Amino acid sequence: MPKKLGKDSTCSIARTLEVLGDAWTILIIREALVAGATRFQEFRDALGIAPNILSNRLEPLVEKGIFERRVYREPGERSRYEYVLTEEGRALNVVIAALADWGRAHRPLNDGTSPRFTALDDGTVAELAFITQSGERLEPGKLVARRTEDARLGVS
Repeated sequence: MPKKLGKDSTCSIARTLEVLGDAWTILIIREALVAGATRFQEFRDALGIAPNILSNRLEPLVEKGIFERRVYREPGERSRYEYVLTEEGRALNVVIAALADWGRAHRPLNDGTSPRFTALDDGTVAELAFITQSGERLEPGKLVARRTEDARLGVS
């Protein structure tokens, strides 16, 4: 039976956290998005994560469609799996960008690092922003959020 979070598990945030609600999971996705990691050993080396924990995080990400597991084989080696982000997984770049923006603003480090998102075709730097339907940029601190049914938001 899938894990349900809280009283209102129909909330889109709760539904997302049922897949991503663990620090290791977010860091695995970060490594795939930012560093291009696909191989088990790449994730282990970058994160310093125990192999059993990494396996326990990758499996549900494959089952939920965030990663696709593909077989590869280096010459003279046994077959192994690599973990390639799906389109759904790559769409998490906005989540990683939001976490990075918050961390830079509220947990700054002089020697810290952050991902920079750029356009694939020409390298134009992109910023995360709230934009109204008319194109006006709004500051996050000047917004309010209200529960709204997905159907009313045009989401099926």
